[in-house]
Amino acid sequence: MRKVFKISIAVLSMLVLASCSKSTSGSSTLTGLPFNNPKYGNYIRGEFKGQETPLGMVAIEGGSFTMGQVQDDVMADWNTTPKKLHVRSFYMDETEVTNSEYFLYVQNIKEIFPPSEQKYKYIYNSVLPDTLVWRKSLGNTDILSENYFRHPAYSDYPVVGVSWLQANQFCKWRTDAVNLKKLIDKGHLENIYENDSIRNTFDTEVFLDDSDQLFDRDTTVYKRGIRTRGGKGNEKGFREGRKITAADGVLSQRYRLPTEAEWEFAAKANIENREYNNIRGRKKYAWNEKYSRNTEKRRRGDQLANFKQGEGNYSGISGWSSDGADIPIKVKSYAPNGFGLYNMSGNVSEWVADVYRPIIDNEANDFNYFRGNVFTKKMIGKDGKVVLIGSNAAEIAYDTLPNGRIITKQLPGSIKNVAITESDITLRRNFTASDNTDMGDGDAKSSRFFDDDEEQYSSRPRMYNSPKKPTTEKDPETGREVLVNDGKKRTTLISNRTRVYKGGSWSDREYWLDPAQRRYLPEYMATSYIGFRCVTNKLGPMSSEKKPKNSVR
Repeated sequence: MRKVFKISIAVLSMLVLASCSKSTSGSSTLTGLPFNNPKYGNYIRGEFKGQETPLGMVAIEGGSFTMGQVQDDVMADWNTTPKKLHVRSFYMDETEVTNSEYFLYVQNIKEIFPPSEQKYKYIYNSVLPDTLVWRKSLGNTDILSENYFRHPAYSDYPVVGVSWLQANQFCKWRTDAVNLKKLIDKGHLENIYENDSIRNTFDTEVFLDDSDQLFDRDTTVYKRGIRTRGGKGNEKGFREGRKITAADGVLSQRYRLPTEAEWEFAAKANIENREYNNIRGRKKYAWNEKYSRNTEKRRRGDQLANFKQGEGNYSGISGWSSDGADIPIKVKSYAPNGFGLYNMSGNVSEWVADVYRPIIDNEANDFNYFRGNVFTKKMIGKDGKVVLIGSNAAEIAYDTLPNGRIITKQLPGSIKNVAITESDITLRRNFTASDNTDMGDGDAKSSRFFDDDEEQYSSRPRMYNSPKKPTTEKDPETGREVLVNDGKKRTTLISNRTRVYKGGSWSDREYWLDPAQRRYLPEYMATSYIGFRCVTNKLGPMSSEKKPKNSVR
């Protein structure tokens, strides 16, 4: 009887707690005003039930690690200065972006901005990978130039021939493609892929700021907004419910390239040699071994990554291939590292977001370090709405790169961004400029000319004197526009347009497999050995894993 009484008390307590939770979860605990209720102002409070792991990604739990700590430094250039940093948790693609995934992007861009239309003629070409990166002056490699990107035999191989600029554009497109699919699946939008009369101009930022400007202003595509209590609360464009906002947590976070610190942290995967809150030993590769060959009995002697093993030796002798490939190989051909990431050592090197500098700054931020921040803001028109890039040829902004290639700065239909102004940084302590690329390393304050005004300093020689923006002029004989570069001699290859790439590739020697090694290349160039993968931010707690209170792992 006493046992039944105790159970009854426990059940009653749970019901009381549940009812209290239910009665207060939809209202402000400080004012009592209900959220998401049109009768009381329709003030928004979204629900967060945990973040789903994005498709094709794995969760990387953040923490502290020593960035730039290498096993070998045969170059003796002190290019990997060790520094202890903290990295926030994030999600990362388990493999490099493949040819088939990038080809999907290319096809979608061609459909939305057909090159047959004069105003879009440069857009499609600007996203195509450079297939000529495979050519060699003294090598028979045309079969790769002709087949590697489009032939189904290479569908699951990492895409190469993509510049840093193109990789960033892919990340932006992926954000929009994922969120468009999510809105369709949740019934907020009709399936525009089935409607040939609607041009897919979906942009996540525009959707949140001014959704009426999407789809050539055809608001009939919107089916359902966010359901509210106390009434439907219809808004323009949505047949039921209110407009979706960022506060609702419906849309996915933006995709981007990893920072150098994030990439190196994920590649090292020190969780494999963690003991409680200490790291035991040092890892030379992405796997927890000090050798590049497999030590298991069944596959003893096989290489654990795809890399160049010696002069003229890309895979081993015929009949005994120790790494299985002479060029990039399928993305899941080797075992993943401790985080579940494939090919963080070998196969292809990968672009990261950072601008290159020879050393990691001694005074650098030790929390999520990154060099390359350019802070901007959305352009607002006289009508108080965001200004979009128009679809007229005159409004589309193109950029002529030093190698002569023409690319779009922003796709038509996206929001125009402008640099922040002096009024935006007044009395701020956390940042003092729009472009922070040179911060503490090449800017006025880091030079002996720190007391110069802006005009004086701009006329002085720069520490990193990158080429000026190339111009075009018409050839008097043919009438065609030709690229013209300035003839100034350069003292360094490093500039604010030089980006870091990490990891060894199929054409590199074993030395470069160490995740801490770093190299650089201009952001507009592409090669046959550099690919990329995306990351996205993790919201909420560092880990989704439930741990006992005050536990020691």
